[in-house]
Amino acid sequence: MRRKPLFAASPSSFLPSRRALLVAGAVMAAGASLPGFPLAAGAAPGTRRIPSSGEAVPAVGLGTWITFNVGNDPLLLERSARVMEAFFAGGGRVIDSSPMYGSSQATLGYGFDRLGRPEGLFAADKVWTSSQREGPAQMARSRRAWKVPRFSLMQVHNLRGWEAHLPMLLEKKAAGEIGYVGITTSEGRRHGLFEEIMARETLDAVQVTYNPLDREVEERILPLAAERGTAVIVNRPFRQGALTRRLEGEKLPDFAAEIGASSWAQLILKFILAHPAVTVVIPATTRPEHASENMAASGGPLPDAAMRERISAAIGGL
Repeated sequence: MRRKPLFAASPSSFLPSRRALLVAGAVMAAGASLPGFPLAAGAAPGTRRIPSSGEAVPAVGLGTWITFNVGNDPLLLERSARVMEAFFAGGGRVIDSSPMYGSSQATLGYGFDRLGRPEGLFAADKVWTSSQREGPAQMARSRRAWKVPRFSLMQVHNLRGWEAHLPMLLEKKAAGEIGYVGITTSEGRRHGLFEEIMARETLDAVQVTYNPLDREVEERILPLAAERGTAVIVNRPFRQGALTRRLEGEKLPDFAAEIGASSWAQLILKFILAHPAVTVVIPATTRPEHASENMAASGGPLPDAAMRERISAAIGGL
């Protein structure tokens, strides 16, 4: 028997606020509870603003790489829906996927059928094909799989075919068919080219790998994003689960309590969110309780620069 949706589907909830850059700049200068970023007016702690528009989004999102690639298995589909339910209950709204991720997009569609779509859902997906002609058709298939009226953000996945896809995406943004345009990379691939594109193209968002052990983006990419007014989405915060598995059973440092971190996962997420250039981090999980735990990491205090180094050293030393 189908569960009653938790949220009413509302196409208008996908329309990002298109504020003038001067207004967004004034808002961003007004003060902040998180380092470098203000809270949305009246919003809960952990909300960040997209620099190009001023739109507020929760700082912790949900990734779907591997974890939502469950095919037609009814038990695993229901488990994924429970993850989404816990994520939404914790205030989550940003979900990221890709046609590269197997059945993950269809799994999201299943979850929305079961739960409804939350108000303010920020649906982020990617175009992943070397074919210029195939790009729009692939995006349309992705939208049908998600069962959403439009995407809030469309990204060129790992720069594949970026020369052809970026102009197309910018045209679709101008036409109102998508909200924002971005590019992605993971595991440190092609950072040189990534920086070149960031420096010369008008992008709303970039997506990179970043965590206490993978910190290369601190050198150039994160500062460049701040300089260019580009939102930063962080993928693989737990190294696809390898990092948290490695830390399992290890004693959490005493200083974690100072920032309200009750687990290694929360400590890692707080490390990431404390960087002033980071907008959203998108951990993936198969467990509803972990989705709730991840969402809670955006609340409360964040580590200062000295504590961030202690976190990195503590994890690197284990």
